[in-house]
Amino acid sequence: MDKVRRILVYICKDQSTPQRAQFVQSVTSLFTEGADDEVKVKFSLEENRFILFKGDGGAGVSLKRPAFCPIKHLSVKETAALPLEIKNRGVDVGVAILLQSANQKVLLTRRAKQLRIFPNVWVPPGGHLEPDETLLAAGLRELKEETGLSLDPEVVCPKVLVLWESVYPPLLSSGLPLRHHIVVYLLICSPLSHLQLQSSLSPSPAEVSACLWADAGLARAMVSAVDGEDGGLEKDEEGVAAEKLPTSVSVSVVSTGGALSQATLPLSVLLRRAPISGPDVERVSTGTKVALEQWLRSLKSET
Repeated sequence: MDKVRRILVYICKDQSTPQRAQFVQSVTSLFTEGADDEVKVKFSLEENRFILFKGDGGAGVSLKRPAFCPIKHLSVKETAALPLEIKNRGVDVGVAILLQSANQKVLLTRRAKQLRIFPNVWVPPGGHLEPDETLLAAGLRELKEETGLSLDPEVVCPKVLVLWESVYPPLLSSGLPLRHHIVVYLLICSPLSHLQLQSSLSPSPAEVSACLWADAGLARAMVSAVDGEDGGLEKDEEGVAAEKLPTSVSVSVVSTGGALSQATLPLSVLLRRAPISGPDVERVSTGTKVALEQWLRSLKSET
């Protein structure tokens, strides 16, 4: 048997044999009756296959996609135009770690400009699930590789926030799809403050160009800038307007040699929406906003 090199998504419906998800088929669509962009699912990791099942009675974890998901809107003509090697890729699995400090801030990183997928976009640390890894092991490995932070898997208790159907480029107007993932967002809480964690940060300049710690107020502002919608900033449920926040945010910039230096980033950069057309811009990714929204809900439920 050939050695498994990539962990792919498989679909199990009506207790049938799991079938590999197709690149050109929206995974979310396979579990919804109509055009819904959210559905409850269950999942398991078996024999290097990430298997998705339909949640029973609303139980399970949310699987979500953006309303503008390119795969959802792919036409027959556009599907035919995809190169065969792309159509045969299947759907990959990614893991992203939302690391929460003891003082309730979460770590976000800006992807390096030279990366092929989502360059210069703000996301939590994360990457591909590798063969024979658990979700937690993959997330902690990526966290260490990208930020230098090493956490003991024996003392952390991961919580799955959401599954996100991610496609790159994120909009059909930017080109035909090249990558298709299901990203598992894991929340991990550290007993250390963000300043204590910051002292151990040593990001890889090949993958990360900057880091920031976002509190609940900043996260609410990011979430309020809904991708795919027009108009100005909206107020969150507690009536805290995004414009009440400071006009700039403190970030740690990573030099080409890996050194960190403090700088400020205009708040407006983090509140940008995904552009409807043209080249992408520095912004918080849509999946990250969805994960932050789930994180805010978890904070609210705790209090």
